[in-house]
Amino acid sequence: MNLLALQRSMREYLIRGADEIRAQIHGDPSPRLAVYHHAYRAQLLDCLRDTFERVWAWLGDAGFEAAARRHIESHPPHSWTLNDYGDEFDRTLSELYPDDREVAELAWLDWSLRRAFDGHDATPVTADALSGIDWDHAILCIVPTLRMRLISTNCAAIWTALSKKNAPPAAARLHAPTALRVWRKDFSPHFRAVDSIEQQALSMACDGASFAAICSVIAARMESSRAPEVAGALLAGWLQDGLIIAVENR
Repeated sequence: MNLLALQRSMREYLIRGADEIRAQIHGDPSPRLAVYHHAYRAQLLDCLRDTFERVWAWLGDAGFEAAARRHIESHPPHSWTLNDYGDEFDRTLSELYPDDREVAELAWLDWSLRRAFDGHDATPVTADALSGIDWDHAILCIVPTLRMRLISTNCAAIWTALSKKNAPPAAARLHAPTALRVWRKDFSPHFRAVDSIEQQALSMACDGASFAAICSVIAARMESSRAPEVAGALLAGWLQDGLIIAVENR
């Protein structure tokens, strides 16, 4: 038995509880293996608690630990850093709480804010840098930390209350799904609800659509006379929030 095979057997034991490792160790390895088995899961549990702090507060100790252990058993780490662990925790929670959608949406918000904090640095442009832009061919480059998702519950209000150590509101469904955008400005992650027009416009910008194409889509969704005002307001808001890192003419 070489070292690599022994390490692989140990990994299989930690992740899946495979017993092949026992035959490769002299004597009764159970007490020693139990230490590693517990430490492995305890570390991943602590990682999930740290990343999903608001979900932990919402579910309580027992509920969160049960969900985390379910996730740990079915989702071993897949990256060299534990910063990446938890990227599918919201799916696990969706399976465990199919009638309580706020739980998975809270997890998505926790995760997106953490990833925004850890995301790549990018310097936003200022309004002064936009002089001389040919807006018929302008392409807006959006910060890499931006994430968006449609939500169906008041998870944002719950998250805000929990972050302030206040009593959260009861879970409730929204009258209609709305979009949340998450991004980092300077060194702080933020989130904000946006309407369907802004969601579509930002999605188009992220996909490389020209600003003229974005304006055309906005005009198609309202009275054309209002489109320039709405497009200008969106552009001003994105600049203020630090969402635009460059404007290119192509």
